[in-house]
Amino acid sequence: MTSVALAFSGGLDTTVCVSLLQEEYGYDEVVGVTVDVGQPESEFVEARETADAHGLDLHVVDAKDEFAELCFESVRANATYQGYPLGTALARPVIAKAILDVAESEECDALAHGCTGKGNDQLRFEAVWRSSGLDVVAPVRELELTREWEMEYAEEHDLPVQSGNDGVWSIDTNLWSRSVEGGDLEEPGHVPGEEIYEWTENPATATETELVQISFENGYPVALDGEELDPIELVRALNDRAGAHGVGRTDMMEDRMLGLKVRENYEHPAATTLLAAHEALEGLVLTKDERDFKRRVDDEWAQKGYEGLVDHPLVDALEGFVAETQSRVTGTVTIKFEGGRARPVARDSPYAAYSEDAASFNTEGVGDITQTDATGVAKYHGFQSRLANAARAAVADPTADGDSE
Repeated sequence: MTSVALAFSGGLDTTVCVSLLQEEYGYDEVVGVTVDVGQPESEFVEARETADAHGLDLHVVDAKDEFAELCFESVRANATYQGYPLGTALARPVIAKAILDVAESEECDALAHGCTGKGNDQLRFEAVWRSSGLDVVAPVRELELTREWEMEYAEEHDLPVQSGNDGVWSIDTNLWSRSVEGGDLEEPGHVPGEEIYEWTENPATATETELVQISFENGYPVALDGEELDPIELVRALNDRAGAHGVGRTDMMEDRMLGLKVRENYEHPAATTLLAAHEALEGLVLTKDERDFKRRVDDEWAQKGYEGLVDHPLVDALEGFVAETQSRVTGTVTIKFEGGRARPVARDSPYAAYSEDAASFNTEGVGDITQTDATGVAKYHGFQSRLANAARAAVADPTADGDSE
């Protein structure tokens, strides 16, 4: 008897995959695995109802804590990919690992997902799975299925499917972000209506403002308005508060790993807020050289995070540098929600690399440094460029010095 563990959401793709894995691939048993990374309860109800209708053995694995911890690691690395805070990308390796654990405990012969051959998720899942030695099956990709074909197949086979706007959109929700794609959204020239959004109010109508204070310890967010919260509570609270002000919408042409350029829409109120606050605090405590170099480290971390390769040896090395810098990223940042933006308006830290006396226009100097000490620096600043420009001018016009006959 052969069995396969399927990444199962109860949506269109994975519901169709259950039947196909039995009919087309010949597996005797399909073990469904739904991994909780912060989806709404309605999605679990849908998954259970669909699994029951299929007679599917469904395992629900709670991975919210692990996912939230990874999201907070991404905050320490200021991780975004082309403006996107990596919600779906970071969730995939967490989900893949949980499914692999179930597959091994159930002694399955294979692992399966419902990803297409055009997206990133197939790569993120399989990067985790292909080290297991189990077969990997991808019915939608391997049978070259379209969404229209799947919808017709589900109707013909009387499969219980509810996905997005009656299957028109593909929606992925987790603790950190909500993504919407497909349908009219695939057209770059289409202006999406407000109906695609659930987490964020229309920024154009968000006329109220609000101040929130976020506290960090060693780069990790730990409190909101002075109240200590665990990562899941903090993210959920900020999703509600920032989302009410229209904070955290991204409409982008995303460059996927396979080289395709794809229209994506995301909502991520808490992620936007925490990333803005964290970077503001780093601006107070890190030196210019540290900040300049860390941007390169952050970009590399974000790239690997986007690829789903959070266990890559390079990430371990990058996090060594990140951890060293974050030892001083402790303090508070005040964020103002205003017109769809999360704007840092105040920051405080015992590690501030800042002197009010030195920076103030109302003081003559600090210690043995006075304003007049800058005169020598000013004379040398740009000295080489002045020499170079003078030399170029002399070559271009040898008579420019006034010695012409």
